[in-house]
Amino acid sequence: MTDAATRLSFDVDPTPAGGQDASGLRRMAAETSLGRRGEARTTGTPRRGPFRPEIWLNARERHASRLAAHYFRTFDVLTVTAVTLLCAWATTPGPLLHADVAQLAPFGLGALTVLGLMRSLGRYRFARGQKTSLHLASVAGVVAAGAGAAMASGWALQGSDAQWSAWLVWSGLVLVSLYALHMGWSDMVGRWRASGALTPNIVLVGATRRAEALIREALKRRDLNVLGIFDDRLARSPGAIEGVPVLGTADDLLTHRMTPYVDRVVLAIDPRAETRVRELTARLRTLPNEVTLLVEPNGEAETRSALDRLAAAPLADVQGPVDRDRRAFNKRLQDMVIGLIALVLLVPVMALIALAIRIDSPGPIFFRQRRHGFNHEEIVVWKFRSMKQEAADATASRQVTHDDDRVTRVGRFIRKTSLDELPQLLNVITGEMSLVGPRPHAIGMKTGHVESARLVAEYAHRHRIKPGMTGWAAVNGSRGPLHTAQDVRTRVRLDIEYVERQSLWMDLWIMAITVPVLLGDRAAVR
Repeated sequence: MTDAATRLSFDVDPTPAGGQDASGLRRMAAETSLGRRGEARTTGTPRRGPFRPEIWLNARERHASRLAAHYFRTFDVLTVTAVTLLCAWATTPGPLLHADVAQLAPFGLGALTVLGLMRSLGRYRFARGQKTSLHLASVAGVVAAGAGAAMASGWALQGSDAQWSAWLVWSGLVLVSLYALHMGWSDMVGRWRASGALTPNIVLVGATRRAEALIREALKRRDLNVLGIFDDRLARSPGAIEGVPVLGTADDLLTHRMTPYVDRVVLAIDPRAETRVRELTARLRTLPNEVTLLVEPNGEAETRSALDRLAAAPLADVQGPVDRDRRAFNKRLQDMVIGLIALVLLVPVMALIALAIRIDSPGPIFFRQRRHGFNHEEIVVWKFRSMKQEAADATASRQVTHDDDRVTRVGRFIRKTSLDELPQLLNVITGEMSLVGPRPHAIGMKTGHVESARLVAEYAHRHRIKPGMTGWAAVNGSRGPLHTAQDVRTRVRLDIEYVERQSLWMDLWIMAITVPVLLGDRAAVR
């Protein structure tokens, strides 16, 4: 990794700037790379820190990389299955369906042994610092165990007629195939780590000696990016600690443009200050980011241990009970399969809607709007245009009402039936949205004259999962505009309930009842 003194750094304004998107951040990083000097926060201290990532990836993009272990295992399963069927077919005189069980069982048992051991021994974790040669040696050991299981079962079932050569050929093909795949996986993971895709980004709350010790050790290790520090006591805090800038107060963090790029918020304050810990935790609870209290390490060994836990970023584990990574993988797979099928089937319907919009009123067919996605990421959501071109409201400063004169004739129909949302299938395919999740709200959307996000403290909790085309709130009556603070509270309560309960079966149920529920909801204003 490049030395701290020569690394490109991230120029961050200490005041919050809530409207900054990914392209803006990357543009700033590019400007920084041209040598633009950081200005002083108070007394000439640089605002740019030594941990600027080489590539700015938001939490959703880094999370997608960490889910790769599930894709790796899927390819392994398909490859071992294909090799097993090929070898079984080659050694069977007739069709496989009519083959003797004694001939097929050894191949099947060998394949199950290989795949089971690959999973149970954690061969898809690709932990930091793991050598590829040792990893491949362990893969060879797994294949040898699978070959042993095949030969033992074959000898027990076939006796003197055992097909030793066939099982040896099978194990050789499986070994070569897995070697090729896992060399590719290792190289891919290595490139992700080098680019920072698997390097956690954190911010510290508290300009304390705990923060100083953590940053100093992190500078040595370079497996953790400390992007900035926030402290309520700015009057007596330094402008930077070990080069990491103090960017503002805890309240500034709540709306800072850096938030979508942060994996974890670490409280680097004295845990014995219970009142302050509780107060800060309550304020930061409105963020979608995970909050961790850093207990003061006792010596270098405990400091390294604390950093090991913060920097641990192996690929998602494919074993054990269902966790958030497994759930996210299943959800993404569900989105890709169902989303692609739906997109293909609905192309004729979407073409007819596009034609009707073009005939009905002048203007573009599609309407694009910036909305909040996963972890406060700003995404561009696609819809069919349902309003007159001159009345388009990209910020949702005025929500739709009954008989709204801004809505066109075709727009009234497609809004009532939610057909205007169909282009969001493109957002689903690209990974910015999901088929099911909290509905994405326009950035700066107002309820009355107040920004909706300011009406409910837990509003940002709905961003802990990707927004969806439909959702738990939508099928439970909270659909359309939010005209009162109570409407916002109801929507947020249902969204948080979904985030906590989300599962594959719940998503399938919501998708199944979406059309009848929405079509039967005559009272909803859209």
